[in-house]
Amino acid sequence: MSKISAIVVAVVVVLVVGGLALQRTFAADNGPMPEVGQAAPTFTLPNQEGQPVSLDSYKGKWVVLYFYPKDMTQGCTIEAHNFQRDLDKYKAMNAVILGVSVDTVDSHKQFCTKDSLSFTLLADPDKKVVPQYGSLGNYGPMVIANRNTFLIDPQGKIVKVWTKVNPQVHSDEVLAALGEMQKAA
Repeated sequence: MSKISAIVVAVVVVLVVGGLALQRTFAADNGPMPEVGQAAPTFTLPNQEGQPVSLDSYKGKWVVLYFYPKDMTQGCTIEAHNFQRDLDKYKAMNAVILGVSVDTVDSHKQFCTKDSLSFTLLADPDKKVVPQYGSLGNYGPMVIANRNTFLIDPQGKIVKVWTKVNPQVHSDEVLAALGEMQKAA
């Protein structure tokens, strides 16, 4: 084996082992995912304008709390556009949309401006809330929020959980479930 080949192999081994160690570290920081029937973990995070928003301030409303990986990426943009498209339907059902990622307030502001989003995006760059919802993940070396959604009833209880959602149809799925929940109530 040539000297250059040996160096390349060593670098690859270091990157692979280092990457696995990083993933284990971040995975260990992730809490268990809340389940249907549990009270939704409360929190306060800044919105796209930098203003603090508390989950508790939405008592009496249905809350669609959705976690997504990254502002201005293809799947996240599709998902956000579909929630925006259906926003009047959610409002008519006494529901609000709250999107959460580990992006910054400035990133959220740019995303909302660029894509004409008028619902609330919450910034969790310190990764304090995403792990409370068992939604901390990795995409290669990046730490992201996994694409999970929690439907929270007006009393603050989780009534439906979606994991690894398909952004193309997710808003339709949430609206359907919300309609069923409201009929059953």
